[in-house]
Amino acid sequence: MFESLDAVVLARAQFAFTMSFHIVFPAFSIGLASYLAVLEALWLVTTREVFLNLFNYWLKIFAVAFGMGVVSGIVMSYQFGTNWSAFADKTGPVLGPLMAYEVLTAFFLEAGFLGVMLFGLERVGPRLHFLATLMVAIGTLISAFWILSANSWMQTPAGYAVNADGQFVAASWLDVIFNPSFPYRLVHMVLAAYLTTALVVGAVGAVHLLRDQHLAGPRVMFSMAMWMAMLVAPVQILAGDQHGLNTLEYQPTKIMAMEGHYESHPDGAPLILFGLPDQAAGKVRYAVEIPRMGSLILKHAIDAPMAGLDTVPRENWPPVPITFWSFRIMVGLGFLIFSLGLFGLWARWRGTLYQSRALHIFAIAMGPAGFIAVLAGWITTETGRQPFTVYGLLRTTDSASPLAAPAVGSSLIAFAIVYFAVFTAGVIYILRLMAQPPYPGEAGPPTHLPARAAGITPAVEGYVR
Repeated sequence: MFESLDAVVLARAQFAFTMSFHIVFPAFSIGLASYLAVLEALWLVTTREVFLNLFNYWLKIFAVAFGMGVVSGIVMSYQFGTNWSAFADKTGPVLGPLMAYEVLTAFFLEAGFLGVMLFGLERVGPRLHFLATLMVAIGTLISAFWILSANSWMQTPAGYAVNADGQFVAASWLDVIFNPSFPYRLVHMVLAAYLTTALVVGAVGAVHLLRDQHLAGPRVMFSMAMWMAMLVAPVQILAGDQHGLNTLEYQPTKIMAMEGHYESHPDGAPLILFGLPDQAAGKVRYAVEIPRMGSLILKHAIDAPMAGLDTVPRENWPPVPITFWSFRIMVGLGFLIFSLGLFGLWARWRGTLYQSRALHIFAIAMGPAGFIAVLAGWITTETGRQPFTVYGLLRTTDSASPLAAPAVGSSLIAFAIVYFAVFTAGVIYILRLMAQPPYPGEAGPPTHLPARAAGITPAVEGYVR
């Protein structure tokens, strides 16, 4: 069945498939853990029961999403030994310790406090419980730190040497960890996680506001989500621009693919809005473009020269069509998220934030947008690095295990069956949890803290005036 296929292509497809399932859960968990910490802090400061109700409501959803993220992440590590053993051997002395640091810091921190966060509110008291929630939120950010450091090193390798066995080894761990693209990619990813969570929270709040615009929980969560979209989306656009400038400096071939610049432009490159990249012909057909705008954006000069893929050997070209379109999907969704934030700000100014049906429908439609944008950004990053696993140093074809195509293909089918079955069930369960609105006295897993145990006497709020 798979004899005529390339084993490397199948191995890449398997990694892309499992990674696509995995990445959406950490992106959601990072943002949701911080959101839970904010909700609990607001409850402790204001004693308003609505914040405790929302905390317990989203805590159950976080528990499921966190578990699914851990399970899907474990599978990915095995693929380094099965499908990518040559890559593991060459890069292990550098990437292995970075992955170990993630386990020793982030995973242990999360595991140590997660049980207290989920089940300990009645046992340890509100302030110590808040500390546990805060530690879990910090743990997710530390996890992002190490994972992005490792992946960024593959994009912009630094601080390394090559030993007699052809392995990459660390010459300077500071340069390895804080490689040139890492700060930009860390900020970009964390902001993307916060926006992803805000869009989900906003969509859930909008669903319940369409049913009853007076419910306290949906009003609070929708208001918070709209503030997040309004404030963070423009920062994310600025961070993305800075990340692009960094990519132009250290990975110019990726920028050429993202922009569709098959040809060099000595007098200023256009900004190609849309078109059909033709990899064989080396041109973008039916291009809709703005003259010289590409140079203005990337080099801040309208007539700045821009090199194209015609200056790069064809065997080193990334797959331009997928990189070109995934980048546009990510950018387009980013501006739509910003538009949602502006719409929310306008409705808030008019006093119709909780009554605007158009805004609520827009927010619901944008609920999955964060996940799609994260996936599109990841595809842009990884396909733009091709044909290398370590940019400019280790080719993908030299990174794969010596496996036959049928062996890789059969495991890909097995993964597809298991993932679709397990994760479909998990997502359906999360959607069912979201379909029920938070209510006064919302029980967390397994129960919420009675007011007398916390030393707090909150007013039961059914409505937000």
